[in-house]
Amino acid sequence: MNRAVLVVISFLAGLLLIPVVAFLYLTYGKPPVATTDAPFPFEAKIVKVPLRARIKSEMPASAPIAINEEVLTHGAEIYQRECAFCHGYPGKPSATGKTMYPSTPQLWAKHKNGVVGVSDDPVGETYWRVKNGIRLTGMPAYQKILSENDMWQVSLLLSAADKPLPAAASAFLKP
Repeated sequence: MNRAVLVVISFLAGLLLIPVVAFLYLTYGKPPVATTDAPFPFEAKIVKVPLRARIKSEMPASAPIAINEEVLTHGAEIYQRECAFCHGYPGKPSATGKTMYPSTPQLWAKHKNGVVGVSDDPVGETYWRVKNGIRLTGMPAYQKILSENDMWQVSLLLSAADKPLPAAASAFLKP
């Protein structure tokens, strides 16, 4: 056999070997499937890059409703009912959210850069996340659970997490 044929056969065998090894690893190995497992190398990067691109291309530019006391209060009521279990309350992070993988962002806590929750994100980005959810994180899509108005109200509430809230809204945000 000549050398070129051996190279081609070796190349094709290598191509076939990759999916076989991957299948065997996933079937008989111990890939990280538990929330307590260490992630795959580059797992967070692989997921974040397309997620950010998709949100950026699909998020609404602005909210169709104005932010006011009624909107913030109703948003706080929705947050208490639908979100607080995983994302916590002001001054009280969620114990459950910390045990999820990836860990759930605590939306009333300050980040390392001093920003509270997602208050520095465009409100359309928060709305997109509420509406569509995020695969493989535990964040459900609320588009069939909440109305458009409800999703905007909770998104506007979270955009104001770094500001003083009306007393009626704050009352819903106590554990």
